[in-house]
Parts: sequence; C-alpha cells; structure tokens
Amino acid sequence: MKNLSFLLTFFLGGVISLTAQQVEPIHWDAIYQIKKEGLQNSKVMDIAFQLTDVSGPRLTASPGLQRAKEYAVNILEEWGLDNVKEEKWGEFGRGWEVEKSYVAMTAPYYQSLIASPKAWTPGTGKEISGEVVLVEIDDEEDLADYRGKLKNKIVVIPPSSEVETSFEADAKRYTAEELEKRSQQPMGSSSRYSPEMIAQWRKRRRLSRTMMPMLKEEGVKLILRGMRGKHGTFFTSNGASRAVDAEPSIPELEVAPEHINHLVRLIEADVPVTVEAETETKFYDEDLNEYNVIAEIPGTDPELKDEVVMLGAHLDSWHAATGATDNAAGSAVMMEAVRILKSIDAKPRRTIRLALWTGEEQGIYGSRAYVSQHFADRNEMVLKPEYDKLAGYFNIDNGTGRIRGIYLQGNEAVRPIFDAWFTPFDDMIDNRTITIRNTGGTDHLSFDAVGLPGFQFIQDPISYNTRTHHTNMDTYERLQKEDLMQMSVIVASFVYHTAMRDEKLPREPRPVVKEASGR
Repeated sequence: MKNLSFLLTFFLGGVISLTAQQVEPIHWDAIYQIKKEGLQNSKVMDIAFQLTDVSGPRLTASPGLQRAKEYAVNILEEWGLDNVKEEKWGEFGRGWEVEKSYVAMTAPYYQSLIASPKAWTPGTGKEISGEVVLVEIDDEEDLADYRGKLKNKIVVIPPSSEVETSFEADAKRYTAEELEKRSQQPMGSSSRYSPEMIAQWRKRRRLSRTMMPMLKEEGVKLILRGMRGKHGTFFTSNGASRAVDAEPSIPELEVAPEHINHLVRLIEADVPVTVEAETETKFYDEDLNEYNVIAEIPGTDPELKDEVVMLGAHLDSWHAATGATDNAAGSAVMMEAVRILKSIDAKPRRTIRLALWTGEEQGIYGSRAYVSQHFADRNEMVLKPEYDKLAGYFNIDNGTGRIRGIYLQGNEAVRPIFDAWFTPFDDMIDNRTITIRNTGGTDHLSFDAVGLPGFQFIQDPISYNTRTHHTNMDTYERLQKEDLMQMSVIVASFVYHTAMRDEKLPREPRPVVKEASGR
C-alpha cells in the first residue's frame, strides 16, 4: 500500500511538473547561453568592486553615491544598453559625507574607539577633549536629573541592548526545515520585529526627540552613542535632519558596544574618564534633488515592445562602511543580469528596464517616486498610462546570499509560472521554496502597493543580520562570489522569460483607483 501511495504521489508530481512546463514555455537555448556567460565569464565581482572599494560609502546624495551612479551610467552605455540616464525623482535634501573621524579615550589610559559620525551630524570643527558623563534616560522625567550638569561635557549614551557572547557562526544558510517553515507561513507574515520590539523602538524615538534639544540647550559638545552589535561591529541608523534650514545638531559618534560599555563601566565605578575627538563632516546643498539610474534593452516584438519588465536594486548605502551586502550586491547582480543578456544578444519581445534606486535607506523614496511618476500614485491611486504596460518587477536586496526561492507577495497565480522558471536551476538551488508570504523593507513594495506584480527573491542570510546589514563591517570581503553569480543567471532568466511571455505576469486585484483623465 505504501509503494502504491508513493508511486501515485510520484506520478501526480510528475504530471503537475510536466503540465506547468507545458503551460509555461521554457527557453532552453537562452538558459544555456545565460548560464554559460554568467558562470564562465562573470563580471559581477568587478562591478561590485567598482561600487564598493572605488565608489566608497554611498549615502544618498553623497559624492560616493554620485561616483557609483556615474560608473553605472558609463558601463551600461559601454555594454550597449539604450536610454541610459540619471532620472530625477524629486527633492531629497542635503548630501553629507565624513571627511575626518578620530576618537579615543585618553584617561584613565589611552584606547582608540571603534566609531563613526552619525549621518547628517556636524563635525567637531577642531580637536576637542573633555570629561565624559553617562546619561541614562528611560522616561522624560529623567531629563531633570541632568539639567545644569552637562555644559561642555562629552555625553555617553549606552546601547539599548546587552552584548552577549555568540556560540553560533555569524554566517549561515537556510536549512531545509527553515525553508519549509517559511513556505508554510501565512500571507502577510513579513516582519521579524515583535510588537514589543516595535513599541520599545517607538518609545526610544519619542525620548530622543525630547532629549536631543535638551542636550543642545545644556551645552553638550559631543555625544557618544552606543549602538547594537557585537565583536566590534555596530549597526548605524538615521541621523540628524538633512533639510537645508535645519537647526545644527550636536556632533555625534556611533560607537561599537564593547567600547561604549568600557566607558560606562569606568564611569559607574567612579573612575574619571576623558575622551578626545576630532571629526569633520561636509554638507552638500548645490542640488537637493536625487536621481535613479535607468537603462533599457529594447523590446523587439511590434505588439509587445511598449510593455516593460523591470529589474532593480537600491544603489545607496549607509556610510560607516562601503555597503557591500546592502546593497552593492543587489545592484551588481542586476547590472550583471543585463550584461549577460546583452552579451548573448538576447532579443526580448518586451523592453527590459533596469533601475538602480536611490533613497531606499531613508524610506524607499527613489522607487516610490518612480512608481508614482510612471504608474500610479499610491495615495490617490490615479493610474498613469504606463500602468497597464508593466509586465513585472524583480528585486534583490537581502544581502550576498544565493537565491533559494521567491516570495509571492500574496499573488498565488504566479506560483506555477515561477515554479517552471526555477526548474532549469534545480542543480543550483537546494530545497527551492516558493512562499505565498510577503517580505518587506525594500523597493518591490513600491510596486506591490499599487497592485503591480513586484517580487523579492528568498536569499540565504549568510551574515546579513549578524554582521553586515547597516554596519561598519559591510565591506567587499563579505561578498560571496559564487552566490552572486548564481543570482545573476537566475535573475537574467526570470527577466528574459517575463519579457518573452505572451501575457504579462498575473496581477492581484488592484486597489480601488481613480482613472486618470486627459493623460
């Protein structure tokens, strides 16, 4: 009976798989060429080197981001893509970068500190030195305890979480069990943050809004803020205002937890601590607008060439490192995918459009503005003429880890299509997973929010959440070459197959809309 059950299951599985492939054609010749070019002649690490080591930190509106955009435009033109440009999406605010950063404890003895200026904060202007004071504020009532005590002091704010020794490797790949669990999670389960964590974050944010004006009023000359992390790694965050008319804030440094806690323990033991520091930061306000990089491989089908399949990743990063896994990895993969397609002289029926987004780290601004300008305004849901021309959008923004599947964002109708498209890569994907659930936090959401089919691939985490995501250790060394190559060929194939279908990818029922009039 068991054997009969097994044979029936095997037979039905084969029929379903065969049916999916019959319904969804696979272009095997193109896949062969894509694999050969992407695996034997890959340029993905060369691209990543240019975006990280050569361009440097790519904070939105910074010179580093501009260097990366100029490189992308030049190389995409060199590869032969069409309509390559920097496309303005709107006002972002001032640019900012670090020009010098030095900080050390000088008493009771000398020790250099692992730290970086907080984004959009001013520099000290000169070398400063002073007594360190510990400030611990859990509620607004605690502010009164520090009034009149902080003038010309260097303030230490401890991290909000404990530093624990890790007995597990920083880097990991998903196990079969973890992927199975992910595939079974219901639609809508995307956040890794519990309601309690979110409530604590909101409380700290409210306190900071009250505390920072008080510290400035009291005459604090430097803030040393402990950040979460471990092993010398710290996670950076949004800084001061980037508005042109913003009041100057206090110079501030984000510090690795082990080093800030060192200062805290000494202060709590009544050991006098002094720190010296010199930081220089520069603001840029010549052009307050920001731009995405756009490039195309034109469609060839007279009836379908006006339709578009898009692929994208965000080009901007944080500033404490060079943003290798977040998200030079995704940008390099998407650029390599279009390079592969150009190299094999692909003739897609629809136009393939690459987008390298900016302003993602501050609120997915670049992709939201693009969707609003080209497809639909998500607030009023007024459709633009291009809305019905988008065949689909694919995104990479979960680090350097190889593709293990895809999130459907609740769009069950695309499951058999993606299942067929993954089939030629089964030798490159262990425990392939297609899940109905959503995932958040990146640019595919801009498309999904207006009812357009936008998707993010499932990727192995490697050390994304433990070591690299928004940290001072997000450097070129963290990139996994073979994983980036695997991603590049899979993305190239998915994009190509979307461009070759008779129909656009299925869409979910769109939100209630107001039709555009006269446009």
